[in-house]
Amino acid sequence: MARTEKVPNELKKQLQRQEHRRREEMRSKRLYFLIVCEGEKTEPLYFEAFKNDLPKGLLENATIEIEGEGKNTLSLIESVAKIRERREMESGRSYDQTWAVFDRDSFLPQQFNNAIFKAKAATPEIYCAWSNEAFELWYLLHFEFYQDGASRHDYKARLEKAISQRMDTPFKYAKNDPDMYHLLKKWGNQGQAIKWAESLEQCHHGENYADHNPCSLVYKLVKALTDPETLSK
Repeated sequence: MARTEKVPNELKKQLQRQEHRRREEMRSKRLYFLIVCEGEKTEPLYFEAFKNDLPKGLLENATIEIEGEGKNTLSLIESVAKIRERREMESGRSYDQTWAVFDRDSFLPQQFNNAIFKAKAATPEIYCAWSNEAFELWYLLHFEFYQDGASRHDYKARLEKAISQRMDTPFKYAKNDPDMYHLLKKWGNQGQAIKWAESLEQCHHGENYADHNPCSLVYKLVKALTDPETLSK
């Protein structure tokens, strides 16, 4: 029977110190994200599925917390600040990035613009992944470059047509569908959606964001969560 070599105590302590330093370094590099959504289901379901699909290496360097608040635009920003403060006090640590996800929908232009101004003025800043008019625009950009300044009610029909053509079977879009992320991943193109969303943003100028239609800044949050360089800073 082979004899087991005993590790000297000094070497064992050295290895333990090295492992402790490694764990401490990992903890210090970890980024903490807080994502608060205007909707209670559609956006949280999408980002939960998105988070669960991230590569293991990215998840090891980030903690992503998602909450559906069910508030309108201006109330949402106020709630995000309170949620952040409460959670930071409970955990004893700060978030590296806090995001608010909301839509233009039918809110008055002044309400929508003021929500964005309020988020930018927060300390630290609350980043906005807003869509004008609705979150479903981000879905549609996985399939086509949509530049018409039409109503959000058009998104559903165009989304159903795009997915039905690729699935070769009729598809009916249902709000709060928990499978949307995986449908978009299978039949759409996230990389192209990011490029088209960037192009849409570049079409608009000035700070009257209510007039930036169509436009979706959801791509900025997606990039923040998936870019390894972002998560390793």
